[in-house]
This record gives sequence, structure tokens and C-alpha cells, in this order.
Amino acid sequence: MKKFRPQPGFMVQAFRFALDPNAAQEAALRSHCGAARAAYNWAVAWVEASWWQRRAEESYGIAEEALTEWRPWSLPSLRKAFNEAKHTDPRFAGWWEENSKETYSTGLANASAAFDNYAKSKRGQRKGKRVGMPRFKSKRKARLSCRFTTGTIRADADGRHVTLPRLGTIRTHEPTVKLLQRVQDGTARILSATVRHERGRWFVSFQAEVERDLERVARPDVAVGIDLGIKTLAVMADSTGEIRTAPNPNHYDAARKQLRRASRTVSRRRGPDRRTGQKPSRRWEKANARRNKVHHRVANLREDALHKLTTAVAAEYGTIVVEDLNVAGMLRNRRLARRIADAGFGEIRRQLTYKTRQRHATRIVMADRWYPSSKTCSGCGVVKAKLPLHVRTYECDACHLVIDRDANAALNLAALAAAAATGTGVAGDQDTPQVSKPRGADRKTCATRPRRKAETGRAGGATLPHQRQTETRDRPQAEPLTLW
Repeated sequence: MKKFRPQPGFMVQAFRFALDPNAAQEAALRSHCGAARAAYNWAVAWVEASWWQRRAEESYGIAEEALTEWRPWSLPSLRKAFNEAKHTDPRFAGWWEENSKETYSTGLANASAAFDNYAKSKRGQRKGKRVGMPRFKSKRKARLSCRFTTGTIRADADGRHVTLPRLGTIRTHEPTVKLLQRVQDGTARILSATVRHERGRWFVSFQAEVERDLERVARPDVAVGIDLGIKTLAVMADSTGEIRTAPNPNHYDAARKQLRRASRTVSRRRGPDRRTGQKPSRRWEKANARRNKVHHRVANLREDALHKLTTAVAAEYGTIVVEDLNVAGMLRNRRLARRIADAGFGEIRRQLTYKTRQRHATRIVMADRWYPSSKTCSGCGVVKAKLPLHVRTYECDACHLVIDRDANAALNLAALAAAAATGTGVAGDQDTPQVSKPRGADRKTCATRPRRKAETGRAGGATLPHQRQTETRDRPQAEPLTLW
């Protein structure tokens, strides 16, 4: 299908509002989301049935020309097949008319996208980890979500209600003035709406085509380097030499006492048991709801703090330099995983990326993952061979500079803005050509371990002693990068 592109001067933006549905409306919302899940499972089973049939026929020795034809998974093909099956299939025949047609289209579109991702991943055309075959969605674990693209989709004129197809008018928990005012002024046009159950509440997200001009930042000529951490959430050093810190709120640690008490109460109630089919008691459901409420509050506080931090940074500096951290790999450290997850390193980078591109005239530069920002002296450019994590103060042996480790890393990241502007290619900026790294270090850790066994029939094998890579002593930088 052809991808939607906004007209010049416009951008696609989402407006999200919490809902306050009554009992009947909440039942209708759950029915619509369940219908989307059922359509998704039907599409997965319908496409994979031809795969298994062909595999069985091949085992019987049937020729390639006589095998069952592949069933296509494009959205028009799935829609056509589902419209024929819903009248006769006992899984849908009795109730499919109760929900909007958009619910089934949501499930079919998700299934089509899942098969596309699987095919591209198998051919090596998709970035990231390998994606397996689409799996069925469980009624107990599936996230309740449904999307509407046609029909009556609007924010009502009173600013406290929204209208959706087949669901009718639903009251919102908060005013819809932000979207309503733009629609009335003609600077926004609603494209679709998505309802979703998340953190114990129902939300509606309107996707709109909005007319928006980029806002000028407060200091467009100043670059800032951001070093993320655990004790201090962010250390920000700009090109003028000013260093500021953003403390880590530690929302999860502050709520751990409440979570322990709530979890202890839940464990003393009679909960569900899938092996014996035991249903949870009413007291367990109430205790579990109280525990989930604490989790939801922590998530909301973390999201609010990160949005305030990234919005302030994106609105002040003309160039922002952040590191391309391997957050998934960092979470494998069992001693720091909880605090890293609570800090939200990946979310900070994601928010800065879209806020700089869509809201402000700001340039964002991604420092290479292996750039030694902590090991490099911000004064003379000497790169240390080793710098353990427990050493929190950087001491340079060449120029005798003594500085906080995180502040030193932030200053080095700020200096990368000048290198990216001149085309050295250190950072992964979209306008910067990729060339060798100027600091002289391609990896933070150069020591490699020899393999235990040499594998035959394969290039390489065991690492010979003279081929082992070792750390060298501190190496000076020929032309150290300096701040403006």
C-alpha cells in the first residue's frame, strides 16, 4: 500500500487523551479490541495453513507444480478472504456484526505487517534481530488496541467528549482543547483514531495532519553533549564550558517499599492457577489492582520527568550530541539492570530524536557506540587505555587534569559537534559522511579471548598468541578536538 505523506508545511502528530467510559462503553471497547485480536489470529492461521499443507505434500513426493498454491498475505487479499469467511465460519458468524468493520481491518493489517517483517528479516532486508513467524495472540496476554480510519471520528465541540464509529460519544478524562482548537482553525485534519487500554486506563490517540512551523531554539549557536548515568541522570556540558546536571529521580526505588507490601498482600490471596483452572478470588483481584496502581504511578512519573528534560534540552540548544548506547546489552548486567531500566536511557534518545526533527530547528548528532568519551581527556586529547567503572574521577597523566568522569565525557561529546560539522564522520548524523574515527580508538575494550577450540572448515579458528590484541599505554592525540 502507498504510504501517506503529509502536504508541504504539515506534519503528522498524535494527540492522546484519557477516556472515562461507562460500563457499557467499556464492554464495547473490549469487544472491539477482542475482534481485532480474533481477526489477526484468523489471518495467521489462514496463511500458515497453506505453508503446512505444502510441507505435507512435499513429504508425500508430490511434484512442485501440483503443490497447493501459496496464500497471499497482502491486506487486500486478507480482507477479501475474511469477508467471505466471516459469514460461514462459526468463530465469527454469530457476532461479527456487533463491531465496526475497522476492528477486523486492524487485525488483518497487523497480520499483513507481521508477515512482511518475517519475509524481509529472512531475506536480510530488515534491520535488527531476526524476526520469526507470526504467532497467535493470547486472549489473556494480548494488549487491547483497535484503530479506526473511516467513519465518524471527531473531538466534540464541548471539549470533553470524543465520537468514534459504533462506540458513540465517550467522555474524556481531560479536555481536548489542543486538538479541537486546531481543527476549528483549519490547521489540523484528523486522519485516524486508536483506542488502547494501558496502565489501567483507556486512551484514545488521534493521528492528525497538523500545520506546524519549526520553533527557534534559545541558543542556536551552542552545542551540548549529554552523558547519561545512574547516580546523575544526565550531565550536560555545552560548547561555552558550562556544565549542568539533571538528578536521577529514582522513581522505582522510591516506590519499592510500597511495592513490597502490595506484593506481599497479593501473594497471601488465592490467585489464578492455569494448571488447575483455579479462578482468582475477589480479594486477590483487588490486591492486584492496588499493586498495579503503584506500578502505573511509577511509569507515569518517569514518563513525565523524561518529557520535561528532553523538551527543555531540545528547546535551548542548536546542536545536541548523545551517545549511541547499547541499552539492551547494558540490561544484561544484573547488578545495574534495575537502575538502568528505571533511568530510561533508550527513551531519552527516542524523545530527543523526534523532538529535534519535528518541533525545533535543532541538529542531533549520534556519537558512535565505541567512541571513548570517558577515557579521553577533554583538555589535551590523551586516551587512557583503561578506566574502570568504579573510578568516578578522571585524572590525566599528560596534562594533570582532574575532573569528574561524567563531566569529562560530556565535554568530549560537546566537542564532537564541531567535528561533525566539519565532516569528520565521528557521529552518526544523517548529513555526515562515515569516515574513520579521529580519537584513535575503534573499540572501548580491545582485549580478546582466544577460542577454546579451533573450528575446522571455517576461516579463522583459534587465535594464535602473536595475534592476540592487547591494550596499549596512553596514546596522545595528534590534533585534539577542542570546544569553540
